[in-house]
Amino acid sequence: MELGIFLLRWIHFLAGITWIGMLYYFNFVQTPFFAEAEPGVRSAAIQKLVPRALWWFRWGAMVTFLAGLLMYLHRLGESGGDFFTTNYGVTITIGSLLGTLMFLNVWLVIWPAQQVVIASATQVAQGGQAIPEAAARGRRAALTSRTNTVFSIPMLFYMGAASHFSGLVGQTTASAATALLIVAAVIIGAVEVNALVGTQGPTKKPLDSVSGALWFGFILSVVLYGVVKVLA
Repeated sequence: MELGIFLLRWIHFLAGITWIGMLYYFNFVQTPFFAEAEPGVRSAAIQKLVPRALWWFRWGAMVTFLAGLLMYLHRLGESGGDFFTTNYGVTITIGSLLGTLMFLNVWLVIWPAQQVVIASATQVAQGGQAIPEAAARGRRAALTSRTNTVFSIPMLFYMGAASHFSGLVGQTTASAATALLIVAAVIIGAVEVNALVGTQGPTKKPLDSVSGALWFGFILSVVLYGVVKVLA
């Protein structure tokens, strides 16, 4: 059992590095490059580069999520009802909530939207017409990807805190842990709603830039930290 859990954690790390690495590539490198590239260069990259990058991106997310879910269920089964009153239970649950939303964003929002964008670029390159909704779907994918960048910062903090910051929560009561997790879920949910229905531009918004997304991620981390310290 110990070896099995260790192997799951190893797989979780490898896949997670792949997933988050591709997320940061899309946001920190590819998006700014596309904004400056010539239309022909951008079209060729969308047709040939982006599908390859998205393959590693989405399957890295899938493997990370499944390995993490199995480890979470294992620890939950070991601890029983006391799981959510411990530092590990509280922090890993917050981290897991963020990671699960990120995973769902990849498979249910970003990947379907990018399929439309890729198909549209391919049609135009072959002399056809652009798919009308491609631009809007591309903007939705971009905003959701920026939101995942925001989530990644507190997600990694709480994943690490589960085993390496034992003093963050300490022993708490079931009612306090429940209140803490509900408040954290509401805050995180509000950010997720913006990803699903919000817009980018014409006025400048935090997620319109890489620096804005990074600052937003650190601010969200501080807010969640405050919630934990106040309610735990």
